[in-house]
Amino acid sequence: MNTKNEIEEQKQYIQKIKEINQVQKPKYSIFTMGCQLNENDSEKICGMLEEMEYKKVENFKDADLVIFNTCCVRENAEDKLFGKLGELKKIKEEKGTIIAIGGCMMQEKHITDKIKESYPFVDLLFGTHTLHKLPEDLYNVLDQKHKQEDIIDIEGKIYEGLPIKRDSNIKASVTIMNGCNNFCSYCIVPYVRGRERSREPKDIIEEVKELAKNGYKEITLLGQNVNSYLRVEREKNIPFEEYQGVNSFATLLYAINKIEGIERIRFISPHPKDFTDDVIKAIRECDKVCKLVHLPLQAGSTKVLKDMNRKYTKEQYLHLVKKMKEEIPNLTLSTDIIVGFPGETDEDFKDTLDVIEKVGYEQVYMFIYSRRVGTPGDKMENQIPDDIKHKRFDRLKQLVENKIYENNQNYIGTTQKILVEGKSKNNEHTLTGRTDSNKVVIFEGNDSLIGKMISIKILSQHMWYLKGEII
Repeated sequence: MNTKNEIEEQKQYIQKIKEINQVQKPKYSIFTMGCQLNENDSEKICGMLEEMEYKKVENFKDADLVIFNTCCVRENAEDKLFGKLGELKKIKEEKGTIIAIGGCMMQEKHITDKIKESYPFVDLLFGTHTLHKLPEDLYNVLDQKHKQEDIIDIEGKIYEGLPIKRDSNIKASVTIMNGCNNFCSYCIVPYVRGRERSREPKDIIEEVKELAKNGYKEITLLGQNVNSYLRVEREKNIPFEEYQGVNSFATLLYAINKIEGIERIRFISPHPKDFTDDVIKAIRECDKVCKLVHLPLQAGSTKVLKDMNRKYTKEQYLHLVKKMKEEIPNLTLSTDIIVGFPGETDEDFKDTLDVIEKVGYEQVYMFIYSRRVGTPGDKMENQIPDDIKHKRFDRLKQLVENKIYENNQNYIGTTQKILVEGKSKNNEHTLTGRTDSNKVVIFEGNDSLIGKMISIKILSQHMWYLKGEII
């Protein structure tokens, strides 16, 4: 069965559940863990559920259906899941709440085995490759009153046409590819999301056009390695339909840049080893593409990078940064860093600090290395003790905050273009938005500005946000 027919079949199950739900009007609650790809998947889950006449509630105690969309990149995600399941046990006993768990964690056998053994009251398990079958799986739970498990280990397909309920009506994420071929030794993603599969250019462009038509202003293109978009298809002669000249990530940026109504384009995450000159040129020439580039470092030591299977050296990374800064005016950079990878010495860690000093990142996402069952890193013998990891993390955090404070000073007195996103979470009398470089800005203004691009003069900095006034 081709993917279009599969989606049509799922629409029939959506209709069946809709008929069941029209009288009771049940409620659902969803917990999303992990990256923006997971958030995008959750928007699709919400889209399907709301077509089935489920209504979303924030408190899972009020829900008739609770869904977890899991992540397995960090160990604490498992602790969160199991903690929530413990809370739900009594609630399920009292009101018969249906519990479903999907996402990356469900592709790990040791996790699903633990759930089935320790949390037998869970009704449905589904994996990353079977998200599109949620209507059918949920119908079987409702109709047959017994547990369902729908997890496959084979490579998934690209499914178009799933309903989607977006969290914002201003900003939207658009997945351009799924999976990863890099097999970094610390990372479980290729094992749970499969190999790289790119969406057809036409499907991406038409989705963005529809978003623009509906008033969306900012688009974030998503993928585990966006700058290898369509590379596998070209190298292996896998057929794809070139559309509006799109046959690479660079040409995709140019095509989306032409779409009227879209005012900002972001993307995550690229891989330094694949950052080609044509992408650098596209970032420079496309006026809507934000000049903040997320360029994951992970570690500053060439030895550690080799152990991580990152396929670039410290020197190559710094050379790329130098080239990008020379080619792209007003470039700012953000990055990911892992502290305490197996075998990391004090000298290796100093190399990481050295890169931070030299690059001057706008934002740094810092993580303490977490062992992941099934990855080469988990089997390495030279694991770093937790106390050393935490000491290094604290040193890194202090340096990063010092550099951010220094960078923030450069904003004071400048005029920044801000996309107004809504009211501030901490003060309903102020609005919030972001700069091109993704800095949060708080300012006074009326609600009519929400969704608009405006100019703000920056008055002060407060580490994680800036304060400004409308010009």
